[in-house]
Amino acid sequence: MKEVFAPLHRLLTRDGVAALVTVVGAKGSTPREAGARMVVSVAGAISGTIGGGRLELDAMERAIAALHAGRDGSERLDLALGPSIGQCCGGAVSVMIETFTSVRLAAVAELAKAETAGPFQTTGLHVGGAPIDRRVVGTERREPTAIIDDDRIDESFGEPLRELLLFGAGHVGRAVVLALAPLPFQVRWIDARPNAFPDLPLARLDQVVTGTPSAELKAAPADAFVLIMTHDHGLDLDILHAALSEDRFPYVGLIGSRTKRARFEHRLTELGHPEAHIRAFTCPIGVPGITSKEPEHIAVSVVAELLIVDEKLRRTPGRAFVAGGAAVSSEVKQSAHLFGHSG
Repeated sequence: MKEVFAPLHRLLTRDGVAALVTVVGAKGSTPREAGARMVVSVAGAISGTIGGGRLELDAMERAIAALHAGRDGSERLDLALGPSIGQCCGGAVSVMIETFTSVRLAAVAELAKAETAGPFQTTGLHVGGAPIDRRVVGTERREPTAIIDDDRIDESFGEPLRELLLFGAGHVGRAVVLALAPLPFQVRWIDARPNAFPDLPLARLDQVVTGTPSAELKAAPADAFVLIMTHDHGLDLDILHAALSEDRFPYVGLIGSRTKRARFEHRLTELGHPEAHIRAFTCPIGVPGITSKEPEHIAVSVVAELLIVDEKLRRTPGRAFVAGGAAVSSEVKQSAHLFGHSG
């Protein structure tokens, strides 16, 4: 879930009660991982998911029954999915069901405030059926998780966002922005044309009008992705040259055909880039198999590639990446180069 305590706070304010269901342990094949969460209202509305199916339905029903009891508390369920509920995943999960009343409104409000500031970590105790009193212990960028050890539960909340510098506000750029809207990316959308941007009131989107787009790279974090699709090939080259010169971005993608790539490789060589830089950037961009030139179809292909690279980086956070993509795995690079879209 992108937000946990904000929806909890809204429900507590409105209904006086709300429930939080958290996967605190997962072994084998399971619908979701530890840290998956859903918020449940007394009327049965949910936000988030712990994987659907019988597991989610049973957890939701138990949460609603506990809410009708009208007291703060917690209950841990340890389930073998096959024998316990006939779900054929074959794994085992531990689920924590917590109920909140308005007595805890102030505490939930504090956690909702912490949530707006970015990822954070908490620790608390699960003793009997008592409420879990969470204490914030860190604000690192971590994936959401929940680990229970005896009576102690350590959790990470919030969604670490990957910053994406998207150069070009044309039709494909617009489609990419819309496709990225529900995904864990903070988009900095850059174009030199003042009237190029549509009115898109998206929460994780900054629109930048500048006559020197490549200068935006200097302030970008080292783990940012760079995606280049402007209206001008000369400008594309200028931005690509600057991005590769930074020698620190884990993904640099350029919209275009194999012919465009070959021409840009020649120009990059003339500009003094080593072979490692020239191999590093991705062009053509996108996953194979989508042949349509419709902007929305191209966007799906490109965003799928961004997700693949992002997930690989998240799974190997200590891995070294050079010159905008040299360490993207061979299968991702192969996919990227088998098919692409011209710009």
